[in-house]
Amino acid sequence: MRTRVLVAFLAVAASPAAALTVLTGTVKAPDGVEIHYEAAGNGEPAIVFVHGWSCDRTYWREQAAHFAKTRRMVAIDLAGHGESGLGRQRYTMEAFGADVKAVVDALGLKRVVLVGHSMGGPVTLAAARLMPERVVALVPIDTLGRVGEPTSAEEKRAFLDPMRADFRTATRRFVRDMMFTPRSDPALADLIADDMAAAPKDVALSAIDSLIEYDEAMALAAVKAPLRLINADRWPTDLAAARKHKPDVQLAVMPGLGHFPMLEDPAEFNRLLERALKDLIAP
Repeated sequence: MRTRVLVAFLAVAASPAAALTVLTGTVKAPDGVEIHYEAAGNGEPAIVFVHGWSCDRTYWREQAAHFAKTRRMVAIDLAGHGESGLGRQRYTMEAFGADVKAVVDALGLKRVVLVGHSMGGPVTLAAARLMPERVVALVPIDTLGRVGEPTSAEEKRAFLDPMRADFRTATRRFVRDMMFTPRSDPALADLIADDMAAAPKDVALSAIDSLIEYDEAMALAAVKAPLRLINADRWPTDLAAARKHKPDVQLAVMPGLGHFPMLEDPAEFNRLLERALKDLIAP
């Protein structure tokens, strides 16, 4: 298991006066891989946080204590990430979606809002298709910005070949150079770049290959629950493209931030997520 360079779950967000009882558990995915999760708080619908590529549940540390004050909060380590198990033949969006469902099933959650960052956005689409009767809303974060725009074989090869040759160096360079802006905290950017570069190479390459090939347009069209994107403007979001497949897609933009708005400006991010919950969830 890689060394954690990010602060442990809840350690930054929670003050002693606001300490929460955190349930830690594991559940087996359909293929037998153990999925680790943590949960706190009470109330429905529960918020299920899904991390992005080569990340883990601690990336939601600034949201954990905040949202657990008013409702059930769950954060998951997808297979091959964080403290969850390895050994999967292929790390696909569909299999990750089944990881999410396995945790929702284990906790007996009846109504859930799925919040997924980056790769976690498509994962939440896959999970919502597996349990449409329980997913009441989706809030993908800094993702689904170019729905329906294919990646060519040349583009895919140019992106993946450096990672195949030297995963740590190529991943760190990509994260540090492409996922942040000049106003981003360099210390935070370095921590995230180092952490993601330390992810298991085989897991990361399999997952990013599946992500590139995943049919976001089809998955988006199949989701019936309301959906609001919260995206930074590091890369532009083509809202019209998303609405071709799901006309009710909404968008909130966080200007001037990089790819990790929940960590770069947690107060504003939490405000926008609170607003999304209020607007999307029926009384």
